[in-house]
Amino acid sequence: MSGPLSGVRIVELAGIGPGPFAAMMLSDMGADVIRVERAQSVRDEIPDHPPFDLLNRGRRSIGVDLKHPEGIETVMRLVERADALVEGFRPGVTERLGLGPEDCMARNPRLVYGRMTGWGQEGPYAQAAGHDINYIALGGALAHLGRRGDKPTPPINLVGDFGGGGMLMAFGVACALLEATRSGQGQVVDAAMVDGTATLMAMFHAWPGWGERGTNLLDTGAPFYDTYECADGRYISLGSLEPQFYAELVARLGLADEFDLSRQMDPSTYDMQRERLTALFLTRTRDEWNEVLEYSDACYAPVLTMQEAAEHPHNVARGTFVEEFGVRQPAPAPRFSRTPGAIQGAPAWPGQHTDAALADWGFSGTELEALRSAGAIR
Repeated sequence: MSGPLSGVRIVELAGIGPGPFAAMMLSDMGADVIRVERAQSVRDEIPDHPPFDLLNRGRRSIGVDLKHPEGIETVMRLVERADALVEGFRPGVTERLGLGPEDCMARNPRLVYGRMTGWGQEGPYAQAAGHDINYIALGGALAHLGRRGDKPTPPINLVGDFGGGGMLMAFGVACALLEATRSGQGQVVDAAMVDGTATLMAMFHAWPGWGERGTNLLDTGAPFYDTYECADGRYISLGSLEPQFYAELVARLGLADEFDLSRQMDPSTYDMQRERLTALFLTRTRDEWNEVLEYSDACYAPVLTMQEAAEHPHNVARGTFVEEFGVRQPAPAPRFSRTPGAIQGAPAWPGQHTDAALADWGFSGTELEALRSAGAIR
């Protein structure tokens, strides 16, 4: 392990979505993350191929019965050796299990305790069920996503679960770990997707005159910041905001005689600009437009699928995608010049590494045998 978090030990109480994403990011950066799965999810025989879920890459998995006193004590012994714990249950669940922040930090005062939820640890919604679409709705983002006249359109679960959730959690845990090296004390990190969503919207709260959905400069309201269909049914993207980039676009498209550069930002010209661009882009395929606009200062890029993105020359040159354990996937990011991150291994089946991982964390063979006989681990 060579990443910037090499030497950091983290206990992950298994969950779904943003929690595993945060743990994946921490593992990609070199942390030794042990994933605690429910004992009942452990198979009698582990398949000879990894599971499909890439969010679980890079961590070893152990099976623990969290309703068994010795199972709880097993996790507590991990906590004693850990720098951080991350969990994504509803508020109060880990407290009822005996694994809440007070319990854990009594055993390890330096522990950073990361809590990933949608609504946060308190507030009227705190105990309600929800998903990404709900969190970004309440956080003030969803109302502004979509085209004019259409209903709000969720951007899959990128904003709540991942940008405003898992990435927020990973950032919070990393910050708290840094602070703990100075103070010698741990703390709770309350990472709520509704808070993360609000934070992602910070710029727009101060944007003068930000108006109805789909009518603004950055939400397809402007014809030079939009996507357009091509002759083959594929799409391209434009982001020609600045005057010099807009001028480059107009010149390359041969529209200098039709578009008045001085009126780029005049909304009264937007319908004309959009109609002309729509008709023009339909005259060639996406690849043909690449030949005209790609790698220029027109602020242009083809709209690629996940599969196409992995094969694009720019992403290939940068190694943005890698193939590990037979699966093409995003490489660890961000990149570090001296301590690069790395994918530490394939996603694990629940309980695949129970004995080996616990042994590395200080359990003896006799203890493991006793715990397994008692049904506390599997």
